Amino acid sequence: MTLHREGNATISIATLLFLAINAISYKVLFENYFAIFIILLIITFFLLGIILWFFRIPKRTFTSDDNVIVAPCDGKVVVIEEVQADEYFPDKRIQVSIFMSPLNVHANFNPVSGEIVYNQYHKGKYLVAWHPKSSTENERHTNVYKTEGGKEVLTKQIAGALAKRIVNYNEVGKKVKQAGEMGFIKFGSRVDLFIPSSADIKVKLGDKTTGGISVIAQW
Repeated sequence: MTLHREGNATISIATLLFLAINAISYKVLFENYFAIFIILLIITFFLLGIILWFFRIPKRTFTSDDNVIVAPCDGKVVVIEEVQADEYFPDKRIQVSIFMSPLNVHANFNPVSGEIVYNQYHKGKYLVAWHPKSSTENERHTNVYKTEGGKEVLTKQIAGALAKRIVNYNEVGKKVKQAGEMGFIKFGSRVDLFIPSSADIKVKLGDKTTGGISVIAQW
């Protein structure tokens, strides 16, 4: 397991802060309040452990198949429904939404190989990620992928009540590989997929997904 580069600044700041707290508590508490010193030491190491765990990138063997759309993130499927697309597409699409808890790996992955034909950041609210309106009203970053066969898939990285920083590595004209990194969302959030209605959906509500591996749909 490695740590994601998006965590470098957060991990460095947290490490320095916790070292300072423990250095001060050692001078003030060690001799006369040893139990409190130990408690503070345990708490700071626990919090640092949580931060390191959040930015983890486990080793994976990714799915590589031009006939399928893979999960753009780890999480739980919370929405599967046909909707009128609100961005880019003029027609109806199947929306598949995956909720990411703070315990999930938060790197995001390209669901298909192809060219980025649309890349747009939207300012917005910070409703809880499972709120129905979060897809259209929250801060979000949209990508549209066009495969060699001309099929298009739209993804939305959506900020939640805790997630207030979305990172996206794509740009219009960029050629990307399936399961390559799309970006990163800090803390709880979700990613929506908008898939052609003709696709065969391979997941159901409540399913757990693994980014870059789980098959969401087949062309």
